[in-house]
Amino acid sequence: MKKLLLMMAALVLSGCTGMPAGVTPVKEFDLNRYLGKWYEIARLDHSFERGLEQVSAEYSLNPNGSVKVVNRGYSTAKKKWSESVGKAKFVQGSSTGYLKVSFFGPFYGSYVVFELDKQGYQYAFVSGPDLSYLWLLSRNKTVSPEIKERFLQRAKEIGFDTNKLIFVKQ
Repeated sequence: MKKLLLMMAALVLSGCTGMPAGVTPVKEFDLNRYLGKWYEIARLDHSFERGLEQVSAEYSLNPNGSVKVVNRGYSTAKKKWSESVGKAKFVQGSSTGYLKVSFFGPFYGSYVVFELDKQGYQYAFVSGPDLSYLWLLSRNKTVSPEIKERFLQRAKEIGFDTNKLIFVKQ
C-alpha cells in the first residue's frame, strides 16, 4: 500500500512538470541573458494572480545555482503590493528553456519558454504544465502589435483559449 501511495504521489507531482502537447521548449537558451526583470503583458487568470496589475517577474541566481524568482503585482482592491518568492531549476539541462518553479516547498510547476526573442531577449512566450497556464513576458511594459499578434496566433495554434487572456495594466 505504501508503494502504491508513493507511486500515485510521484505521478501527481510529475504531472505538474509536464507541458501541453504542441509546446516545445526553446533550445540554445541562455539563462544569463534571461536573468533580470520581465513585465507580464498577458496571462490566463489564476487565483494567485487574480486582480493584480503592474505584474513583474525578476530572475536572479541563488548561491546554489538555482534561479531565484520574485513575482510582484499590485492589487487595486487591497491597495497594496503582493510579492511571492520562489526558486526554479532546469528540467532538461541549462540550454533548454524548460524549468520547474516552486513557491511552496517541494511542489513544482512547469515553466516552459516556448518562444523567445533570441537576438535581444526582449520577449518570451511561457507555458505551464497544461493549457490553463500561459504568459507573454517582455523586458518593456509594452510590446509591438506584431509580437502581440504572433503570441495570439501561436497560442491559438497550440490550443490555449486566447479569449480568456488578460492583458495586464502596467
